[in-house]
Amino acid sequence: MIINILAGGPEELLPDLTEYMKENVKWLGVDRGVYTLLSKGIEPEIAVGDFDSVNGEEMLFIEQHVDELQKFKPEKNETDMELAVEWAIRQNPQKINIFGATGGRLDHLFANIQLLLKPILNKKNIDLELIDCQNNIYIKSEGTYEIKKTPDRKYVSFVPITLSVEGLTLTGFKYPLTNCHIPLGSTLCISNELIDDRGTFSFHEGIIMVIRSCD
Repeated sequence: MIINILAGGPEELLPDLTEYMKENVKWLGVDRGVYTLLSKGIEPEIAVGDFDSVNGEEMLFIEQHVDELQKFKPEKNETDMELAVEWAIRQNPQKINIFGATGGRLDHLFANIQLLLKPILNKKNIDLELIDCQNNIYIKSEGTYEIKKTPDRKYVSFVPITLSVEGLTLTGFKYPLTNCHIPLGSTLCISNELIDDRGTFSFHEGIIMVIRSCD
């Protein structure tokens, strides 16, 4: 099962959501993202948020079209997105895709990127990815991973989010690496490119963020 989460970020930054409408997919709307889903003809199975970004008419429309509505007070310890991600993780899917979570406020962007750590911190084998029209972002702990070349995401960057990443090795890339120490704050691994149809990245200690981007 795949769970797709749509938040209320700028619609112009969304990818084509029809590409993610596959079998065995559940949609979850967050705050204004619920209204956006409904306006695109996608009915979410659940809606989560304090809904402070929709007006009364839009809220009524949401209430009429969503069976399960989890409405929270604005004064709470978690963001709407965190509540949504926690719900999604409890469903134990294979993958969670997050849309509408970039653009606008930088505090929300950094908070949403930090949420990518939740499966690792909770020892869950769930792929969690943040996607917009220009970027795919995900986080990995130590291991060996395959990565495929895709024309619409030419650039691949590796950003340590622990004090260091140890033993980073890149194969199939324009700028390969072998058993490198990458400290926090390093820009060594920004804007690499795959030269083979498939490549691999591996490391034996730390946590790394992978960003696939286009211009």
